[in-house]
Amino acid sequence: MELQSNLLDRKVSFVTGASRGIGRAIVEEFAKNGSIIYANSLTEGSLAGLTEYIFKKYGVQVTPLYFDVRDSQSAKKAIIQIHKEQGKLDILVNNAGIMKDALIGMITKQLMEDTFSVNVFAVMELLQLASKLMIRQKSGSIINIASIVGVNGNMGQLVYSASKGAVISLTKTASKELAPKNIRVNAIAPGMIDTDMFQSIGREHVEKRLSNIGMGRLGTPEDVAKTCVYLASDLSSYVTGQIIGVDGSALV
Repeated sequence: MELQSNLLDRKVSFVTGASRGIGRAIVEEFAKNGSIIYANSLTEGSLAGLTEYIFKKYGVQVTPLYFDVRDSQSAKKAIIQIHKEQGKLDILVNNAGIMKDALIGMITKQLMEDTFSVNVFAVMELLQLASKLMIRQKSGSIINIASIVGVNGNMGQLVYSASKGAVISLTKTASKELAPKNIRVNAIAPGMIDTDMFQSIGREHVEKRLSNIGMGRLGTPEDVAKTCVYLASDLSSYVTGQIIGVDGSALV
């Protein structure tokens, strides 16, 4: 049983989109730091391997919550379950997201609706649900996963960049509204991170993108997850409304 530190000791966290990539790494880093974790995934059973691995390695129980983040009733039930079982919610990580690219002129209404329903509307809904609990306890940290393209834009990603730009804006606004309640709201804007989603663009495109990264390498899911630990912990107790780039000085 391995435990890195107690930065998140007994803090209750809820991570969406946790079955792979950045979400999976966040769950593991939170486990290393002693958090009580609820993990969400769309596909039933997809978290079984992760929960078993986390328990064997860190002695931490991860509770899986299988539902589509676009489903309002299921999202509400998840928050109610956490409240009933733990009596509080300290950390929400809105990580679930989709990326479907199309050039201007080829963008369909369905693509816009699908992207915004997951990347924006679900984030706002979970933020509202979680903040109700956090207001009662007068504390909490909400972390939204945005993207470097939401800050800088990128060719061929009009819809995705617009959705992540919306996440950045809502993060800044929510932080102002919730600060008097001692609830912090921040976002992380990852650059080019070595995930299945990123690798799907093809090896040739990956190599081309590497030349635009100042540090000369792709980021790892763990790079993002460790920044999440910082924002979730008391180390960042006076940090709110910030958009933290984890991009290795990338030019997009």
